[in-house]
Amino acid sequence: MSLIVDIRKALGGFTLDVSFTAENGITSLLGASGCGKSMTLKCIAGIEKPDEGHIELDGRVLFDSAQGINLPPQKRRVGYLFQNYALFPNMTVRQNILCGLNREKDRAAKEKRLRDMLRMMQLEGLDERKPAQLSGGQQQRVALARILVNDPQILLLDEPFSALDGHLRDSLKVEMRDLLEDFGHEVLMVTHDRNEAYNMSRMIAVMDKGRFLTIKPTKELFADPGSVQAAILTGCKNIAAARRVDEHTVVVPAWGVRFETKEKVREGLCAVGIRAHYFNPNAVQNRFPVRFVEEMEEPFETILHFRYEAQSGESPAIWWRLSKEKRPQSFPAELGIAPANVLLLYE
Repeated sequence: MSLIVDIRKALGGFTLDVSFTAENGITSLLGASGCGKSMTLKCIAGIEKPDEGHIELDGRVLFDSAQGINLPPQKRRVGYLFQNYALFPNMTVRQNILCGLNREKDRAAKEKRLRDMLRMMQLEGLDERKPAQLSGGQQQRVALARILVNDPQILLLDEPFSALDGHLRDSLKVEMRDLLEDFGHEVLMVTHDRNEAYNMSRMIAVMDKGRFLTIKPTKELFADPGSVQAAILTGCKNIAAARRVDEHTVVVPAWGVRFETKEKVREGLCAVGIRAHYFNPNAVQNRFPVRFVEEMEEPFETILHFRYEAQSGESPAIWWRLSKEKRPQSFPAELGIAPANVLLLYE
């Protein structure tokens, strides 16, 4: 089973131009607000119409501009979970879920499906309550039940945790991930939260200004984001312009250093990234004199800002993040970086 998307749509400041295939599992669309993530979902669901292109779900064409095909949302078998869940406030849990079964005419079949969903979503005993009488997590499960009761072929989640407070959000990530693994079809999830994408997804597509910068397995993306924007979106704090010297050497003028790299340096290199956890006072490679600048304390970690000895004055200080128990008594005179931890970033 697979989803094939190849569409274009003018959005004022830029054009949405995405082409990708998603297969069983959760794929996250990660990007800043306004980059086209939600519009991509709406085009797949049939809520918005692309200017041109093709959308196909498990061999069934949902949209094709050349052939004049544009199935209405109710015929696409696509489940769409909105940010605010879009529950009907004057309806009970039971009534909200049954709205997803409006095409089922057999009353016994509807009742069985309802009971199955209440049990699956741990909503038993809440079926006569209205949304205002539910917690945020319960509302989310009702919204999911209303979608899943109709057996969609794909599930689209638009910032599914944005309406929840931090503690509830963390607990529900695990719960929803387990539910979605049992779903058995493709899931596309929009998020601007890199931790959410990392925790929930098998694949991540990084979006910027209406286009995909890259789409990779989750751990591969964080290990090698490939572009400056992807590095920023995956949380890299230290990024600086760089030039290729040879296949395994780069120079970073603003920092006044040269790094050896494990990966081959291709033509077109524009920058390097160093994640804040990667610095090591015991590393023997890529080791240079440093000067402490300031310290920031977090609940469980410490962030030490430093500058390389030859670093230019206008270049921002570099982040070194480490757990509090590993904070050195005195700041080291030199820090090193393993060649494998030098992220090579291209246009």
